[in-house]
Amino acid sequence: MSEMMKSVCVYCGSRDGVDPAYAEAALATGQMLVANGWRLVYGAGDVGLMGRVARSVQDAGGQTFGVIPTHLMDWEVGKRDLDSFVITETMHERKKVMFMNADAVVVLPGGAGSLDEFFEALTWRQLKLHGKPIILLNVDGFWDPLLKLLEHVVDQGFAGDDILSFVDVAKDVPALKSILKDAL
Repeated sequence: MSEMMKSVCVYCGSRDGVDPAYAEAALATGQMLVANGWRLVYGAGDVGLMGRVARSVQDAGGQTFGVIPTHLMDWEVGKRDLDSFVITETMHERKKVMFMNADAVVVLPGGAGSLDEFFEALTWRQLKLHGKPIILLNVDGFWDPLLKLLEHVVDQGFAGDDILSFVDVAKDVPALKSILKDAL
């Protein structure tokens, strides 16, 4: 009997951002997922880093599972040529379906949506609702301010030190691969 394919949920921007390293990291992440036999779970958009990760996975012959709410089909250009394409009614349902279909969470650079997804996964971990790895891909130090904020939250007594242990930080895609290999 073969083992079920592991799935990695990638949260990332629906824009490319200003640093070309973000787009390069998105492409490299997709290639790394396929090279390790892991399925991409993501927001089903075909724009920004989201689209880059998905196309990279597809170009390398990998498996894709995308989830998008109805109201973002036009805005994020719903990518209908995925192996699995799920349309939800709400953002909350989207996040739930993505998370439930993944064995790990990876967060590439992104905006408010990526932060929302990260903090929901982190909060659920803090509440002991899951034990899935949560990894920030810290391209060119993009997530350094977020990491400082988390330390500040702990320093000010709004969370225990354990919250910091729930987040792994990868400085680049090879480090991300290493963390995922150990976790999956």
